[in-house]
Amino acid sequence: MRLELGIIKIKDVQFGDKTRVEDGTLVVNKKELIDLLLQDDRLAEADVELARPGEEVRIIPVKDVIEPRIKVNGTGELFPGVIGRMGTVGVGRTRVLRGAAVVTVGRIVGFQEGLIDMTGPGARYTPFSETNNVALIVQPVEGLAPYAHEEALRLAGLRSAAYLGNAGREVAPEEVEVYELTPVTDTTLPRVAYVYPLLSEGLLHDTYLYGVDVKNILPTIIHPNELMDGAITSGNCVSACDKHTTYHHTNNAVVRELYRRHGKDLNFIGVIITNLKVTLADKQRSSDYASKLAKLLGAEGVIITKEGFGNPDTDVMMLCKKIEDRGIRTVLIADEFAGRDGASQSLADTVPQADALVSVGNANEVVTLPPLKRIIGDLNPVESIAGGFDGCLAADGSVDIEIQAIIGATCQLGFGKLTAQGY
Repeated sequence: MRLELGIIKIKDVQFGDKTRVEDGTLVVNKKELIDLLLQDDRLAEADVELARPGEEVRIIPVKDVIEPRIKVNGTGELFPGVIGRMGTVGVGRTRVLRGAAVVTVGRIVGFQEGLIDMTGPGARYTPFSETNNVALIVQPVEGLAPYAHEEALRLAGLRSAAYLGNAGREVAPEEVEVYELTPVTDTTLPRVAYVYPLLSEGLLHDTYLYGVDVKNILPTIIHPNELMDGAITSGNCVSACDKHTTYHHTNNAVVRELYRRHGKDLNFIGVIITNLKVTLADKQRSSDYASKLAKLLGAEGVIITKEGFGNPDTDVMMLCKKIEDRGIRTVLIADEFAGRDGASQSLADTVPQADALVSVGNANEVVTLPPLKRIIGDLNPVESIAGGFDGCLAADGSVDIEIQAIIGATCQLGFGKLTAQGY
């Protein structure tokens, strides 16, 4: 499978009379986009605002972030099985509006949605302070059930990303990223697979593969190109810091790095999708099956990532133990919830085999966010989202909050801004 991502660099976003890309600017017809959103009769109101890097803007509460794209060649359509017709993606050509993002905002669905600051100390924790954001502020009709509310917001974001992405259909890309698992003849290179657990606990903690809720699947092998071309979409309301937005799935940092090193110092042999479940039997079943697939692939090393914390720690430790017990070395990527002083137990579960772990930060770290001139959405939920607490919002609009409230602050795909320092 060969996938070509044609990168169109977006340096600004503006409203205008026609949605288009012009000289690096994404121009958005606001009325047309609002009309598109309100085609869903589950939404009572909709508005669109723009937020650019460096502006004094706070976006809250955020549900998802999606990169505008459009497939121009090859099988499948954008976000197949959800808003696009079914067909295997990961081949052909896709245009990407790199530097732009759709951000869904509105009345809180669960209790864990977070925030994005476009400037100040909060901006240093999220990659989405560097994107030109088209924020969708949508309100559901009264009495809409939480699952229907979540679905309406999810589809609003995906449809808007496709609408904006279509503006790049005829634009010549400035660069092309090519993803292809070419055969490796050097048999001395270690065969490395990626085990990709997807949040699938229900309770508004869901992820979709070709439109299928992954809590209903057994672990399966997938070509990495499918990830990079929209096969996986986010439907979860997990803590903002380690929520994998749809943007994260289509720009998976682990896949990018494995591709970069493929044929040089390792042989990237594929991706195993698995799920993060809530019952012991389900955890045992999925970890058994995923470890078996790693052995069938002939993996000598496996990278395991994680989404969420607490309950998912057990799934990942089961995976680690069972894969190691099959003679395959593992490396885990995880964030920590070590308390605000960093002195508490970092993970809810562990096993002796988990002796190679990359930490992407302590989500309980507290940061003070100063008041900003403009709020997109509503600042009032800040005390109730994960990472907030009673009294964290001051009268002047400043916020003392754990970084787990900031979208992508401790992303367990390594797609973030935090770094480690040795002493």
